[in-house]
Amino acid sequence: MNPLVSIITPVYNAEKFISQTIQSVLSQTFTNWELILVDDGSSDDSLRLISKFTEVHKNILLFKNAKNSGAAITRNRGMEEAKGKYIAFLDADDIWFPNKLEIQIGIMEAKQLDVSFSSYNLMDADGNPLGKKVKALEQLTYKKLLKCNYVGNLTGIYNTQTLGKIYTKNLRKRQDWLLWLAAVKKTKHPVIGIQESLANYRLQPDSMSANKFGLIKYNYSVYKTGLEFSTLKALYCMALFLYEYLFVKSKNTIEVPKI
Repeated sequence: MNPLVSIITPVYNAEKFISQTIQSVLSQTFTNWELILVDDGSSDDSLRLISKFTEVHKNILLFKNAKNSGAAITRNRGMEEAKGKYIAFLDADDIWFPNKLEIQIGIMEAKQLDVSFSSYNLMDADGNPLGKKVKALEQLTYKKLLKCNYVGNLTGIYNTQTLGKIYTKNLRKRQDWLLWLAAVKKTKHPVIGIQESLANYRLQPDSMSANKFGLIKYNYSVYKTGLEFSTLKALYCMALFLYEYLFVKSKNTIEVPKI
């Protein structure tokens, strides 16, 4: 029998996209999953739309924060509720391809991997393909990941049976990078990047991916607050990050035909 996969989706005012996101999970060819949606105080129609799905599908679960608490606390709440061998993440505006879990869990089970991720494609705020693919590294080390976040959170999966549940500190941004740093550091097995694109990432105008200057502030907080590095070490890591991001990682985004 296939292992259970817990999918964590934080929700905040996502009425425009949440139905598409949930539908991409329902369309998975791998069917042993639970979708854990955690609402972070939405004031729009998100809860009503989600309730339509929870009424029909018992493996779609909705939890609510008592107050707006941010992405880190919301993801941590989802992990507390998770029962799966594997934990995966899907933001409320992104989309998985139908074979995403079948391919990725199949590889992880066959090769006994603790952590994996994949390539993904970029789309604009309206869901139109941008003709760009962010290509995953074939193999990822902690040293490489410390320089720059190479794990697209919508593609990452880790094994809770071998690594335990991994919670992150309450950083305003980039807490997903902290989680993958912890997972990669813990595992004793290779961390594999699947070359095939398995998801579509929605590039919002105010996203971290679009706001290059915001990366500096929030990445420094990962080193200084998240990892508790000294100021000198944090600044040194920031210098490595800027070089890696500008001159190395940028080459991983390649042109692909628009479909």
